Order: sequence, then C-alpha cells, then structure tokens
Amino acid sequence: MKSRVMVLVVVGMALLSFSGCAGVSTTAPGTGYTIGGVVSGLPNPGLEFRGPVLQNNGGEALPITGNGSFRFATPMASGGTYKVTVLTQPTIPAVNCAVTNGSGTATANVTSVQVICKGTGVTYTIGGTVSGLSGKGLVLQDNSGDNLPVSANGSFTFATPIGSGNAYSVTVLTEPSSPAQTCTVTNGGGTAKANVTNVQVTCTTNSSTGTTYTIGGTVSGLSGTGLVLQDNGSDNLPVSANGVFTFATAVASGGAYKVTVLTQPSSPAQTCVVASGSGTASANVTNVQVTCTTNSSGGSGQWTWVNGANVVAQKGTYGTKGKAALSNVPGARELPLGWSDVSGNFWLFGGNGYDSAGALGPLNDLWQYSAGQWTWASGSNVENQTGTYGTEGTPAPGNVPGARFGSVSWTDTTGNFWLFGGQGSDSTGASGDLNDLWEYSGGQWAWMNGSNLVNQCGVSGPQGIFAPTNVPGSRVDAVSWTDASGNFWLFGGYGCDLIGSLGMLNDLWEYSAGEWAWMSGAQVSNQSGIYGTQGKSAPGNIPGARWSSGTWADASGNLWLFGGTGLDSAATLNVLNDLWEYNASSGQWTWIGGANVCCQAATYGTLGTPAAGNIPGSRAGAVSWVDKAGNFWLLGGSGYGLGATTNLNDLWKYNSGEWTWTGGSNLMDQPGTYGTEGTANSANVPGGRFGLVVWTDASGDFWLFGGSGNDSTGASGDLNDLWEYQP
Repeated sequence: MKSRVMVLVVVGMALLSFSGCAGVSTTAPGTGYTIGGVVSGLPNPGLEFRGPVLQNNGGEALPITGNGSFRFATPMASGGTYKVTVLTQPTIPAVNCAVTNGSGTATANVTSVQVICKGTGVTYTIGGTVSGLSGKGLVLQDNSGDNLPVSANGSFTFATPIGSGNAYSVTVLTEPSSPAQTCTVTNGGGTAKANVTNVQVTCTTNSSTGTTYTIGGTVSGLSGTGLVLQDNGSDNLPVSANGVFTFATAVASGGAYKVTVLTQPSSPAQTCVVASGSGTASANVTNVQVTCTTNSSGGSGQWTWVNGANVVAQKGTYGTKGKAALSNVPGARELPLGWSDVSGNFWLFGGNGYDSAGALGPLNDLWQYSAGQWTWASGSNVENQTGTYGTEGTPAPGNVPGARFGSVSWTDTTGNFWLFGGQGSDSTGASGDLNDLWEYSGGQWAWMNGSNLVNQCGVSGPQGIFAPTNVPGSRVDAVSWTDASGNFWLFGGYGCDLIGSLGMLNDLWEYSAGEWAWMSGAQVSNQSGIYGTQGKSAPGNIPGARWSSGTWADASGNLWLFGGTGLDSAATLNVLNDLWEYNASSGQWTWIGGANVCCQAATYGTLGTPAAGNIPGSRAGAVSWVDKAGNFWLLGGSGYGLGATTNLNDLWKYNSGEWTWTGGSNLMDQPGTYGTEGTANSANVPGGRFGLVVWTDASGDFWLFGGSGNDSTGASGDLNDLWEYQP
C-alpha cells in the first residue's frame, strides 16, 4: 500500500450495503452446499481500495477486499441453482471484474467460481517534442513518477499511458550537463482526452553571460551560534546574526531554488523555520524568511534517530524467533499496533508492510523492543497469513491473529495487550474487515470475542446495556481508549453497522468484564456531526462518522477525540480538525475546539508559544500520546499544514485549552533530518508521515516507529525508523 493523502478515500463507497450479515445463514431443509471460489487481479488491499461486491442469485451480497478465496455465507440446498454476478465494480482505481464458472447446480460445495479483475478504461499516451538539446542526462517526468531519459532532439512518448479523463503533468526532473543546459516545458499539463503529442521541451545552453539571480532574505530571532542555511541541497551559508542574507551561488533565470536549515543553532539551542523558501528565480529573491526561537520546556525538545533505516521500503530482518539481536529490525510498515508492558518494554504488531523477503502486504508478526534490541516474538515473517483462532477464551502456543492493519488496541491494568478488528485475514484465509477481539498474555494469544470470519455486522441490544451477545461490527481504522477503571472504549472506523450497511461509523462502545455495550452514536453508518454549542455538552451532540482520529484519556477519565477523515456538520466527507470530549459519567459529548467543517489549514502562531488562536490543521492518521503532566501531544498525519493536503511532521502540545506548535515544520512533505544514529540533536526531526505507532517510556520520553511518509532523501513510502523524543 503506497503513501497517500487520506482525505477522500471512501468517496463513492458510502452507499454499499449488505443484504444480510456475513455469518448468518438460513440453510434450507436437507443438505446444503456453500458457493465460493477465487478472486484474482485486484490491487493490493488498502485504504484506497474497496470492492468488488459479489451477489448470488440476485440476493446475498458479499464485499470483496482482496485477492484469494471467497465464500457466500448462505448455503444452497442440494440441487438448487446458483448464479454469481458482480453487483458493484471496484473503484479507486477503476478495475473491471468478470465472473467465469459462475452458475450451475449445487451438488457439492462449490469452489470453482473465478472472479478475474483487470484494469479498465481507455488510456492515452503522453508525449511531444524536444528541441535545442545538446547536453547529456536530460530526464523528463510525468505525474511525479514516470521518468523518461531523453538523449536527442525529436519526438518522445512516456512509457506509462494515462486513463481517459486523468491529469498529466510533464516536468524536467534532471537538467542536461556537458554542456549545462536549462530546459523548459510548455503545454506540459492537462487532462488526457486523446493521445497527447503537443508537449514542447525547449533547451538552451547556460553560459557565463546568461542571466542569473541571487537568492536571499532575512533572519530574525537568532541568538544561538552555528546556524547554517542551504540552497538546493548544496550551497551552504553560515549565518551568525539577524538581518539580511544572500547565498553566494546565483541561480540561472528560470531555475529553481529551495532554502532549508542544514544546521540548527546551539548555545542556546534554537529551532529555525523557513517560510517562502522555494520557487523559480525570475528576479533577485529577497523574501525568504528564517525565524528562530529558543528551545525551552515548551519548545521543540530533541529527537534521536535510534534504529532502523533512513530510507523507505526496507524488508524485515527477523533473526531467530525469541532471541534478541542488534541486527534484528521489523520491516517498513504503516498502521501497525504498539503497546508498553509493565517492565517498560515496547511491543509492535502487524500493519501493512514488508516481510523478510521484501514482499509487501498485511503482517501478523509480533516484536519486542528492549535494551536497544528487537526480538521477533510471535507470528510469521511472511505477509498475508491466515489466523489460527483455537478455542474462544483459551490461550494456546499455536494461536495467532491473522495478518492485518488498521486495528485498535488497549493495555489492561495488568499489562496485557488487547487487539480488535482491522482489515486482514480470518480463519479461512478470506480477506476483509474483522471484529475479532484478542488478548496477548504470558507469551500466548487467546481469541476472546467476536467472529473468526470477515465482514461481520454489529449486534447491540439496548443502548448502555452490557450483554454477552453484543459485539461491534467489523471495521478498520477505528480509535480506542482505556479509561481510569481499565475499561476499553471503541469509536468509529469504516465497516459494517448495526443494520447491515457498510460505511463510515460513529458508534461508541465500552468493553468491561468480558461484555460489550453500545454507549453512544448512531446504529447506522455515514452520519454527519451534531456539534451543538462549542464548550457545552448536550445529549444530542455526537462527532460525525470518521476514521483515523487522534485520541487520549485525561486524568479525570474523560475521553478526547481529534480530527480524522469523516463527515462534518454539513455532511461533507474530508479531513477534520474538530476536538471533542466525552464524559463517561454523563454519557455526553462536548465540541471543545476546531472547526465544524472540513478542510481547515493550521494556525501555527509562534513556535513554542501557546495561544488561544492556534490550531492544528485538518488531518487523519496522526499519532497522539499523553505526557506525565497530562498534556496531550499530536504528531504528523496526512492533511493540511499551511495549505494543501500533504504528509505532515508538525508536533503540537495541548494544555489548559490552548495549542502550542512545539516542533517540526509547517511546510508539506518534509524529508527527515536523521543526524547521527543514537545521537540527540535539536536539528533532528522525523519526516512527514501518517499511520505510525508511538510509545511513552518510564522517563516520559516519546518513541515512534515507521508509518508511511518521507525519508532522509524526501522519497515517499513505508518506513521502519525508530525515534526517541525528549521533551
């Protein structure tokens, strides 16, 4: 699953519904036979893809979320006819699925139905003409990914065609050298409605007499020593005082510039951020702004790159199961789970990422991090593993949850780890959304509650009443809390509601003494937020349906919720920055802050300074935690910084009703600054990312691992870097 901005990932899917819940059968008298087969050709399952939905005999609907075997829940009577069809074709991206061996008479269990999926739609090639080229090394790029080396003048065509109606954007990735040239693109962007042949790339040779422009601006707030700025990744400029600066190397007319901080100041330690730092030189540039603030207890703290790689897409090094080693490291991944045990060790489970062979898919490996070393503790070192459930409520050495991502977790009062749902594999190897509840204790897994099959609908009973038959529906990317009494709470996600429909959820559940109770929210999916009056609780208030929010519990046992991808007060589906508090005693929600509509840019204020007007931008997939003083911290996610949606690495603290921007950048898609492995430095910072995991140690330091985002080179993908933050 590739990096993405999780803002409209479920558009077009909200109306999908089940005609009945998986796992509920109405077998006719006499012998019954199941109907199933194999799906192939779908993209790798992930947050950007849903479908297809299959149907048998025009009745029972079966959502499919990945390649592999499938089986309808309702068996056919012996001698009955079956007919498997595609009710809904997949979207995002468009794929066409066709059924073969789809009809017949049931005289035994049917496993021969084949659903073969292929990309669909008309495609067009993108190309044009290069002129004036005399240098070597020109590389063109389309849509920031399709690279085309060009060695001579004349026509060119990119290798990857574009779907009809999709956008194309041709740019120069690498300028020619020997001699040095500058190439410009005209007619480089548009929408593909036919083969594109009119892109024009014109190259001119650079010379000492050519027009060049200086790059500079102003530094303010500097009191430390050692600040070094950098332009275009190579032109270094030491700065010792506030005021005007200018880089020594001018940029050719039409050339790009990008000003960054190479080394942060020390004595005192400061953090400097750049605004208006990039663009194209068409005159002398004087408006770059570098603003420095002194680090303090409310400032940015220090990051240490502790372990793992500083580049994306790394496979796992597992070593021997049960034995720690310095060379062991989990593979890069997003949307895993993490928890800390009573001894202060960190634990990591699953996610969507890279196994020991470098294959990408859902994982079920369990890792322990202790005394600076990783240990592969349980599960498989190969992706896409089926769950081994055993007997409900009984731990066993062979039990293990199936591979999955987007689950939720809790830690109980004795330090045991609990896991619920996500998207992955059930006991049969089928792929979909899950509602199984697991406990990990004493080195063994126990299946405690929920179904061992995918795509199950919820069962609630009356609101607020615990019962052994109650269970939330299958879902991915819900959020969770543990309250002061050790009870578990679950909210939202994307999955099956209480009437059998598939969509965004805003139901709130409590798990206590082995039973679930539906406590708040709607029984049906895709509900808008009801905000009421900001700062005032009311029985009718409820956050809109959503997934991938930030959460924490305060010292009074109240539950807090921030943002995510969901439905605002106007029923618009996108990323949010609303802040909510749930009082378990009164059973009421309060809208505390942020906007009641989507798509809000951040108000950063001054780095390290709290203010009533500060607010993080709308986002999903951020990570959150609580420090020893009860302050709430929020890092990264995919959403809005100062402007358009992006991977973020901004760090925020919430205390006494005010937000403080404490570190990271207010700019988009920032690469990580790793420094020296194992050495803290005020200049270090993880790159923009979402879908990571976080722990808090006994000293109050925060640790994070992986996610999907930007590495040290700015490349985007899944990460396996381990960081420590000392606030």
